[in-house]
Amino acid sequence: MLRIKITLDKTLEWFCVALFVVLVVDVTWQVFTRQVLNDPSGWSEELAKYVFIWLGLFGSSLVFGERGHIAVDFAVRKTPEQIQRIIAIFVQISIIVFAIVVLIQGGYKVSVLAWNQNLTGLPVNVGWLYVALPITGFLTVFYSLFHLVGLIRGSTAALDTEDPDVI
Repeated sequence: MLRIKITLDKTLEWFCVALFVVLVVDVTWQVFTRQVLNDPSGWSEELAKYVFIWLGLFGSSLVFGERGHIAVDFAVRKTPEQIQRIIAIFVQISIIVFAIVVLIQGGYKVSVLAWNQNLTGLPVNVGWLYVALPITGFLTVFYSLFHLVGLIRGSTAALDTEDPDVI
C-alpha cells in the first residue's frame, strides 16, 4: 500500500505541475491578447477558470495525502496519546464519509446532470469538468484509508504530533 501511495503522490505532483503550466500559459495568452492585440481571447478565461478548479481539487488531494493540511489541534494535543488516536480515527472516518457522500456521490450526480451541457468558449461538455469531483473523492478516500490503517497499526506519525514550536 505504501508503494501505491508513493506512486500516486508522484503522479499527482506531476499532474498538478502540468495543470499549473497550462494555467500559466493560458493566463499569459489571455493577458497578451487583451493588452497587446486588443482582441481578448474568449476561450482562455473559461479554460483558466476550470483549470484553476481542477488544480485546487487535485492539489488539495495531494496535500491531504502528504498530511500537509491545516489542523487545529491545540486542544487535542493536551490529551493522552490514546485519546489523540481515538480522535484521529474519528476524524479519518468523518473525512471518508464526507468524501463518499459529497465528492463521490455528489460529484457523480452533478457530472451526470451537466453531461449534455456545452461550454460556450470550449469544445467540451460541462460534465467532463465536474468529473474532477468524484476522482478527487476517490483519492481522498484512499489517502484517508492509508492514514486510518497507520493509526490502527499504532503509528505515531499518523497523529500529526509535530513540534508546536516549529513554524
